[in-house]
Amino acid sequence: MMKKITLLLIGVMGLLQVSQAQKFLNTEVTFKSPDGKITYGGTLSLPEGNKKYPAVVMVSGTGRQDRDGLMAGHKIFLDVANALATNGYAVLRLDDRGVGATTGVYETATTADFAKDALLAVQYLKGVKQINTKKIGLIGHSEGGAAMAIAAAENKDVSFLISLSGIAMNGFDALVSQNEKIIAESKLPDYDKARSNEINKLMFETALKYADSANMEAKLNETYTTWKVKDDAYFKTLKIEFDHFRFPVYSYVNYAIGPWYRYFIKYDAQRTLAKIKVPVLAINGDKDYYVVASNLDNWKNYITAGGNTKVETHLLKDVNHLLLPCQTCDQAELPNIKSSVSPEAINIIITWLKKTIK
Repeated sequence: MMKKITLLLIGVMGLLQVSQAQKFLNTEVTFKSPDGKITYGGTLSLPEGNKKYPAVVMVSGTGRQDRDGLMAGHKIFLDVANALATNGYAVLRLDDRGVGATTGVYETATTADFAKDALLAVQYLKGVKQINTKKIGLIGHSEGGAAMAIAAAENKDVSFLISLSGIAMNGFDALVSQNEKIIAESKLPDYDKARSNEINKLMFETALKYADSANMEAKLNETYTTWKVKDDAYFKTLKIEFDHFRFPVYSYVNYAIGPWYRYFIKYDAQRTLAKIKVPVLAINGDKDYYVVASNLDNWKNYITAGGNTKVETHLLKDVNHLLLPCQTCDQAELPNIKSSVSPEAINIIITWLKKTIK
């Protein structure tokens, strides 16, 4: 089914001139994995005309997401796709495995699998006659930044990368950083914040050490039990009547022994990014609680260490992990934010594409 879209440039595209608007078509697309086990479903936004257009594939972050990138009531990928298609770029956005029109099981997939999904999407685009096959890139959000980096490091069909709050840290470091940031912003008393950081890091270290071991579950439980004896003795010294601190050891261990966690905690961002030889744009918000602002330095430093200096980074003020302008910028605010993706972020992307790709 094909639906014609004519945009009047509202919301995030209010900063663009109406005369520059490009009409585009939204088309439902499907394709299969080489072994036929997974059917991918998504939407291709394709500018009208007889030209061959540059194209991007949207690569989602952690958690089951649909093609619109629906998170906390905000359709992040739809916002970006509309803005880019209006400016003459084709955009392919897919439902994640096990979501919408895409089959497969999300829970058994790893970041490497998501990189393979992105490359299959690139191969699909190479078969679309209106696509400039020399100019197909990836846009990755959050964990999607790691997935697109893996894809670009492995395959020369990827001609550029755009990171939206994308991870450029080792998996272990990302997990520690994310948890420390969330704990720092929480309302826990200081002594519980310290306890949280301590047990989290101990468990992460154990998970990293035994990520490839059949004994991972036993080692994690052993680490927690040893720490709990020490922690109980410490809490008694505080002379506080009730201990409200609880570490969710059962749910954490069950999660950690799964394939995604085992792969991600070992992810080596420095080695992966050093292999990237294509232009890269990386954008982060300074109020991102999940991917800290210093992550931007890794995009530049790790890639340039491999000899590629075509890296541009931007840190946006008062913008959160979803690249939404925010005020309190905490989790509770997310459903109440009325604006779309930061207009500044959209303009940076379009400006960069025009000077780098077109």
